Amino acid sequence: MASMSLRFAFVLFWISILSSTVLSDLVISKIDRRIDLTSQIVRVVSSLKVENRGRDTASEVLLAFPDIQAKNLAYLQSSHHEGKGKGKQSAVSLPVTLVQPEGMPSDLTFYSTSLPKGLEKGESFTLDVLAVFTHSLKPFPEEITQADVQLVVYQDSAYYISPYEVRFQTLAVRLPSGRVESYTKYPSTKLVESDIKYGPFENLPPFSYIPIAVHFESSYPFAVVQELERELEISHWGNIQVTEHYSLVHGGAPLKGGFSRIEYQSRPPIRGESSIRHFIAMLPPRAHSVYYRDEIGNISTSHLWSDSKMTYLQIEPRYPMFGGWRTSFTIGYGLPLRDLLYEADGKRFLNITFGCPINEIVIDHLIVKVVLPEGSKEISAAVPFVTKQSQEVKYSHLDIVGRPVIVLEKTNVVPEHNIHFQVYYKFNNLALLMEPFLLISGFFFLFIACIVYMHTDASISKFSASYLAKQQLDEVRATVQQVLSIINRVLAVHNKLETSLRDLSRTGDVQSCKAARKAADGSFKDLAKELKPLLGYLQSSPQASQIWPKVEELLSKEKELQEKLMGKHSAIVDGFEKKSARREVENRVASIDQKLAILRQEADELLDALDDF
Repeated sequence: MASMSLRFAFVLFWISILSSTVLSDLVISKIDRRIDLTSQIVRVVSSLKVENRGRDTASEVLLAFPDIQAKNLAYLQSSHHEGKGKGKQSAVSLPVTLVQPEGMPSDLTFYSTSLPKGLEKGESFTLDVLAVFTHSLKPFPEEITQADVQLVVYQDSAYYISPYEVRFQTLAVRLPSGRVESYTKYPSTKLVESDIKYGPFENLPPFSYIPIAVHFESSYPFAVVQELERELEISHWGNIQVTEHYSLVHGGAPLKGGFSRIEYQSRPPIRGESSIRHFIAMLPPRAHSVYYRDEIGNISTSHLWSDSKMTYLQIEPRYPMFGGWRTSFTIGYGLPLRDLLYEADGKRFLNITFGCPINEIVIDHLIVKVVLPEGSKEISAAVPFVTKQSQEVKYSHLDIVGRPVIVLEKTNVVPEHNIHFQVYYKFNNLALLMEPFLLISGFFFLFIACIVYMHTDASISKFSASYLAKQQLDEVRATVQQVLSIINRVLAVHNKLETSLRDLSRTGDVQSCKAARKAADGSFKDLAKELKPLLGYLQSSPQASQIWPKVEELLSKEKELQEKLMGKHSAIVDGFEKKSARREVENRVASIDQKLAILRQEADELLDALDDF
């Protein structure tokens, strides 16, 4: 805290040294300054009575801020009240612009407020100035535990820094409560409940400065939205859909040590007093279809109620937020189009608020996207303060060229920016019929396509070469399957001969075995007759050129298998008729059995290959 105070004093010291040129025509005869520190946003309200002591007419008044304060200046408003006493009228805003007057200190930032009329010699003018600062309260200590209270430091000057002579001034600093750790004391300083009062100070030269620092307790949650993207999508069918994406952080003193849910719930007024327990978003009174969700879904607690002036959405995060903790969530709701869209001079314009519906929140970066209906032209935006404007295109359902989007960006946004702005555009009502026309056309062409499909023969022509080739290939495959069927029947006859030989060795009935041999010979001849025309077709068909060699090989194996089997059958039967020894017969047919086993395996492999074809 000491280093910050020294730095602040050092800068203002050089301001007083470097200010070789001052404006002597105007004099501030009286100024009452009030600094509000009751929340994280610092608001400084100054009431200045300016007199012209020179000869020339004055048309502007300069307002000066040190650069270290100006970088946190979020909002600056200058106004004037017409009339006096009971006839005093409402405030009239005066234009304020950033200027760089010559001969002024480089460590000061100057703004010029234009007077409604020239201020002649001897005349006076009362001016009210509201300056709003963000990130000006610094936590000290920088980290706290869950049980600690949050203490912050604010630094400023007890004197109003001005390029003009100040005849009389006072300063009042309002705190959240009377619990103050320390504050800068001067002879004219006094603490009254939660207000610290400095002054009066009289006859101060230009750029006068004396530092003050206030170290006090602030339990107000420092909710800071690092980025907020608001999307306002206009539909001329009667609705405006508002979607807001928040990326929020607690900007207060970071939590030191662990978090205890038990202690937090047992003593909530004391434990984590500066934590963020909930938010309240104040939506328009006719908001409908309101929803809230975070990155996981809509599980956190939320409450919605309304009255004649406002709809309130209370959001409770999944966990209480302490300093440095972050969260992201989305709020969405719909608004009636007729409440916000108007027509004037042949144009339509949207009239809606710019800022955030959550009160007393600081937004580091705000993006407002107004999505207009497809076909909108001559688009422009009127915002009562400086913003960065651009345009882009968004594509949604049934869009052809996309919907124009006007994008407004602003940094350092405070509740004072939550005022109305306008987006103007031209739109032809006939464009409303585009989407229904696309839907009707789409269904119409779909039905036409179905009718055409149902009445169209999509099959391949019976006279085309590809169709004929496919048909011939199918015939070849069918013929191959017939050949395989006959070969399997031949192999079944082989099995019957093997069975007759086994019966012979068991019963010794030679006549039955010879009868089986005779029946097998008849079956072989019949099957050969069936096979002959099929083989002739395969041999002559060009589509069977690739498969014919395997068919030939299979027939060769089957013929050899048949010859070996017949030789085995004759040898065994002769042995039984001559009453040869069993071992002698077995030795005679052993080599034949080995050959038969090999032939059967090769035949099975060929059958599998042809079956896959």
